[in-house]
Amino acid sequence: MGRTPRPSAAGDGPAAARIQVGARLRVLREQRGVTRARAADLIRASESKISRMELGRVGFKERDLLDLLTLYGVHDEVERAVLVDRLREANSPVWWQAHADVVPGWFQRYLNLEPTAALIRAFEVQFVPGLLQTEDYARAVVRLGHPFASAEEVEKRVRLRLDRQQILHRPDPPRLWAVVDEAVLRRAVGGGAVMRDQLEALIVAVTKLRHVRLQVLPLASGGHAAAGGSFTILRFPHHSMPDVVYIEQLTSSIYLERPDDVDRYFDAVSQLFMEAAPITGTLAILERIIDELRS
Repeated sequence: MGRTPRPSAAGDGPAAARIQVGARLRVLREQRGVTRARAADLIRASESKISRMELGRVGFKERDLLDLLTLYGVHDEVERAVLVDRLREANSPVWWQAHADVVPGWFQRYLNLEPTAALIRAFEVQFVPGLLQTEDYARAVVRLGHPFASAEEVEKRVRLRLDRQQILHRPDPPRLWAVVDEAVLRRAVGGGAVMRDQLEALIVAVTKLRHVRLQVLPLASGGHAAAGGSFTILRFPHHSMPDVVYIEQLTSSIYLERPDDVDRYFDAVSQLFMEAAPITGTLAILERIIDELRS
């Protein structure tokens, strides 16, 4: 199944800047015929670090950037200045810095990438997608995942989740297209009143936010194309940034970037979009469950 065109606009940030600088350095190194070993010797690093730098996985110093540009024969002051500016963006503080004490290492990369995405596709079998959770529902989810956390820690984690949601309300929001298993909506996380408010908030999001599309996979549909569980696919507007599949586990996460892996998940979510109820059917399901909760 072919991929859809990349969206043309999305937020930028340190993650995007770091990946773009790294991709440009890789192109320049290869054009010049310089090995990773030679580049590594110049900046007193390892070949593996050069590889991680070129993939945007780690940051690097401005001096190292300038030394590499000289090695690669880039002496044009304008081009050098552009890359230095992007490097400074890459090295700027991350938006979630105030919540760093409650952000596990395996989740940090996702928090860096999510605001940069132009299109977010997701399939959820356990909870309402984090970007669409109400405050009370988010608090209930946090308490389930961290039963021994202090009240202060719980509130920090809730605030982090709510701050993430701001990307849907900025001038250039990403498109969010999610499929949620009906069981998620029938699991009264936080109690009936909390769940009812959450479902009503989903109706508002679907009807008011044109860049948000939510579909419910009915229980009656039986099996589905994504039997492995929840996942998210991030697509970026920059061609130097490949799609990323994010799979969250209990105490860790998996990031998939190999084209074969991404294509497999892309095909699965595309099939889910066809198997799930359309928007009108989804709204009907939400309203029916709300009525059941009220009664």
